[in-house]
Amino acid sequence: MDDLTKRFDAIIVGTGQAGPALAGQLTRHGRKVAIVEGYRFGGSCVNYGCRPTKTLIASAHAVHMARRGADFGFTTGSIEVDWNRVRERVLEIIENTSAGIEKGLRSTEGLEVYQAYATFEGKQDGLYRIRVGNEIIAAPQVFLNTGTRAMVPQVEDIETVPWLDSERLLRLEILPEHLIILGGSYIGLEMGQAFRRLGSRVTIIETSECLINREDQDVKQEIHRVFEREGITVHTHSMLYKAEPSDNGGVRVYVRHDQDGSEHIVTGSHLLIAIGRLPNSDRLNLGSVGIETEGRGYIRVNEYLETTAPGVYALGDVNGKGAFTHTSYQDYEIVRDNLLYGANRKYTDRTTSYALFTDPPLGRVGLSEREARASGRRVLIATKPMQRIGRAIEQAETDGLIKLLVDADSEQFLGAAVLGLHGDEVIQVVGYFMATGSSYRTMMNALPVHPTVAEFLPTILSELKPLE
Repeated sequence: MDDLTKRFDAIIVGTGQAGPALAGQLTRHGRKVAIVEGYRFGGSCVNYGCRPTKTLIASAHAVHMARRGADFGFTTGSIEVDWNRVRERVLEIIENTSAGIEKGLRSTEGLEVYQAYATFEGKQDGLYRIRVGNEIIAAPQVFLNTGTRAMVPQVEDIETVPWLDSERLLRLEILPEHLIILGGSYIGLEMGQAFRRLGSRVTIIETSECLINREDQDVKQEIHRVFEREGITVHTHSMLYKAEPSDNGGVRVYVRHDQDGSEHIVTGSHLLIAIGRLPNSDRLNLGSVGIETEGRGYIRVNEYLETTAPGVYALGDVNGKGAFTHTSYQDYEIVRDNLLYGANRKYTDRTTSYALFTDPPLGRVGLSEREARASGRRVLIATKPMQRIGRAIEQAETDGLIKLLVDADSEQFLGAAVLGLHGDEVIQVVGYFMATGSSYRTMMNALPVHPTVAEFLPTILSELKPLE
């Protein structure tokens, strides 16, 4: 190892949810650490994911509720959206949070911050060599937290269109007159509903039979119904095969229906690409140190999140084991506990949980009904529409349903879906309970708080019946 190479105990690449937290723990334990960021501090959650999109959604929800004043016994004047103020609020939260993370990292004792993209340059004397800008740094342990980016479809002339991803969408200087969205999953649905409520026309193009097609039939049909009621145009079983600029400076897309072969043209002001994400692993030169990838480039890890190169770990979206902020943060907790406290935590032990932050929100944990059917278990199921939940009726938010799934033999929860008022919060009651491994009968005997949505969980459990 040459004298010009700066040596550390550990190098962290990326400042998403896992990176900064791990840096703090390692330095507190006396390790000399380098953290490298090639773009904006905070990763996708801070800069164009969770925080800014939920900020936008909050503005859109406020506008929506103002328009519903008559439902609650009051009237307002004309509701007008100030896009500049909405955008300003979103960007303010982005900038403040990102700057706060950077400031915290730069002030951490024992931590050196590099603002450049990182690339492996092999391994020498037991240390992984990484180039950051014009420097080489090295360490025996490396933690990759480089996240993902928007996937671009292979569509004719797509490069001629100034398409948007979620980051560029949030920074638009004008509110889209007609936003075309390619992809009817999480990002597409959350942004589609938000921009519709802010005043844009919205068209969603989805290749599957229904929006958010991975969910159970009753859940996705209810979401589809809500979107159509709000005036969002939805094209399912549809494939975009060509895009080009329109005469007025917007975008024109050509869509083919995959069942009857019919074709039609949609012209809008803006195009959002939301068909999925690709891991940011391609610029790392992983092969130089023996790190293998799989699928679309996700870094292969074992159950402890260690890659095929000893001492190198992949955390967060880039490992393909969870595309959520909360799974990234738990990746950090798993690695922290194993390396610093001798624990034996595995990512395979966790029960998947997530939320779709539409209105109504969808909270999901564990198995879906479809997955439960395919599991070969004896399954019990109970479902209750939100129209029969008192709190939902009181707040005039009766779209959706609650569904609970239980293993008939072990009496443990298998999964749940809560589509409706506070569904993103209520689902955590089930998720935390599942972590205990207790019988569902324990929840049935618990004392709930009235009036809430969660209070109905014991009642719903009393209505369990065999899944047929």
